[in-house]
Amino acid sequence: MAITEKNRGTAKLVRYPHFTLSESLSPEQQDFYESYGFLHFRHFVTPDMVKAILSEAERVQRLWIEQGINVVNGVPIKYGRDVNGMRIVQRFAFLNHYSPLLADLLKDPRLKALFALIGAPDCRIGENEKDGLVFNHYVNTQASNYSRLGWHTDALRDVFYGHKIMPMLNVGIHLDHSSTENGGLRILPGTHNKGLRTLLFKKMYFVNNQPDKEEIGLSVEPGDLTVHDVRLWHRVAQSPFVGEKSRRRVMYVPIVTGKFIPRTEASKPLFYQRLMAITNK
Repeated sequence: MAITEKNRGTAKLVRYPHFTLSESLSPEQQDFYESYGFLHFRHFVTPDMVKAILSEAERVQRLWIEQGINVVNGVPIKYGRDVNGMRIVQRFAFLNHYSPLLADLLKDPRLKALFALIGAPDCRIGENEKDGLVFNHYVNTQASNYSRLGWHTDALRDVFYGHKIMPMLNVGIHLDHSSTENGGLRILPGTHNKGLRTLLFKKMYFVNNQPDKEEIGLSVEPGDLTVHDVRLWHRVAQSPFVGEKSRRRVMYVPIVTGKFIPRTEASKPLFYQRLMAITNK
């Protein structure tokens, strides 16, 4: 059950339920999503699968560093330094194109249950669209290039494509423990249904990292899955810790609808992707 408190005449979400994802959604899950714009499912993948995913990411990381890969299908790859000074990839794009294991993970039938949150007949996993399967590696060190991510909505992609904003979900698979005391995902519940003005102008995209009195933080365990609406305002807060304790790794893949618009080797970076590359360090 969602727990709210009155805050200047409005109801602020302060505690939310955790669910288990099966091959269909319950009415309670759909009602909660419609009200708040997100869902949190425990233990979507096993601890062994979490280890396998991390191993695959490290394998692809070595490959990209050796081959000097800086862009995949027009999406810039963000590099940085780990706690030991070694060069690492801090934001992968289309990681599923480089890993059969991760490509198979996106075929998990439970993911199709989330299609009901959009309700369109042409829902699909965006394996070849947007940024594909993204792997974010946040770590707070002096040489890190990715320790936080400013306020944004994922609808900005469609704006810069010059397309109508279509229904979309962003599905996250979390690979590290992250409590609200360790930075991590912050959301503004309910902002997914406040209209175009809120979507475009509520915050300064990516530049604004400031806490919001209405935000809530998500505490996740390795293997948890979260899903949020493309229009929901969210950010990734910087960890107050430095070094290994600050490490947070999470994968995201979109669920999309509408016209099929794949990214290819000929695709060019969008403006917002260049903006992401120079902010939120």
